[in-house]
Parts: sequence; structure tokens; C-alpha cells
Amino acid sequence: MTRLSGNNQNRSVLLIGTVIAVALVALALFAVRGRPAGGAANASTVNFNYASLPYVGQDSAPVNVLVVEDFKCPVCKQFEETVAPELRTKYVDSGQVKMYSLVWPFLAQVVGLPTDDSKLAAQAGLCVYDQRGNEGFGAYKAILFRAQGDESTVWATKDRLKELAQNVEGLDQSAFATCLDTDATAARVDADEKQATDANVSGTPTVFVNGKVVTGSGGQNSWQLADIGAAIDAAKQ
Repeated sequence: MTRLSGNNQNRSVLLIGTVIAVALVALALFAVRGRPAGGAANASTVNFNYASLPYVGQDSAPVNVLVVEDFKCPVCKQFEETVAPELRTKYVDSGQVKMYSLVWPFLAQVVGLPTDDSKLAAQAGLCVYDQRGNEGFGAYKAILFRAQGDESTVWATKDRLKELAQNVEGLDQSAFATCLDTDATAARVDADEKQATDANVSGTPTVFVNGKVVTGSGGQNSWQLADIGAAIDAAKQ
């Protein structure tokens, strides 16, 4: 342990080191805490394993939209409350799009929390998915975002995730608890995380249309709803 004692030079070095450490943490949070648009490093087409991912939409839909999110991400919550409903109304409900969810649990690690509750929430989502399929996952996803706590705190504990799961209709609570307590879906969460990192995702939410990251006129982190719509319309042609 470094103590606040010794000569003035030692105190100065310690103070400077502390300031630098705080600045680095703040910079990391700014870089990834929920950008208005995520970005991949290039515009190449990513071949996601869609078969492993929950989605909404008709199987015959010609366009795949994939959204990379973290349940602890506040901008992802905003996306789900504002952008996602409009996409579903205009494109999913009309049979044009299947919208997939890829959970990338990274925020708890970036913040440096003692418990990786980003990953626990992702595991819980897959436990629900295994039981209740796309509909159950979508319901639990909405519940998690509504109940979202501060990203700098551990709120998605196993106990809290079980409590929230009680609101999912038709879910076998005992089986869900066993799935979560035994970390039965942890390896699959790791596989989903690898899909995101292999796609060079650098922030959440990140949106892909048929495997291509959506960017706006101002760059990869500036997309709006209209940019996603334009990418969908282009993919249909």
C-alpha cells in the first residue's frame, strides 16, 4: 500500500499518479459508455452467427438488422425506448426486417466493478431465451432496461435478476434460477462477446444491417434513425 507520507516530492508524484489514473478511467468511460452510435473499424461485411441470436420479426424477412448492446448501457436503454420501436413499426412488423440482439457485456469491466454484472445480465437473458424463446427474451430485455441502475454500480446481481425474471410470463422460475446460479450460459455469452470483438465493435449501441455497420454522414458515430432506415432500404435493393 502506498501511504500519504514522506517528503513533498513523494506526495507530488502520488498526486500526479492519482490524477492520471482518474483521467484514464474517465476517458475509457467516455469512449465506450454508450455512444449514440457504435462503430466497427471498417465497412466490411461481418458474418455473424445469426442462428444463435434472439430476434424479432418474420423468418422470411429479407434484411437482418443486428443491434449490439449491453444491458448496463444507458444509451442502449434510450435506443430501446426511442429508436427500436420505430424500427419495429416501420420495418419489422411489415415483414421487411428481422432485428437481432447481440449482447456485448463490457461496461462492468471498463468501469472496474468488483462483480461483472454486465455478464450476469447477459447470462440471465440467455437463460430466459432457452426457456421462452424470442418472445421471452424480448420481454426480459425490456424489463432489464426499465430496471436499469447506474452503470457505475453493481445492480444486476443474481438475486436482482431472479427478482426481475418473476415478471416474465410462463417462465419456470426454479429452472431459471438453476441456469443462472450454475452459470450455464456463460460460455455462450463469451461466444457472443467474441462475435462483437471480432467485428471490431467499439461502443454500444452498434447497429449492423446485413453485416455492415451503419454510419452517418458525420462519421461512424453519428448515425440517426434515418441512417438506419436508409441502410435497410439499400439492403432491400
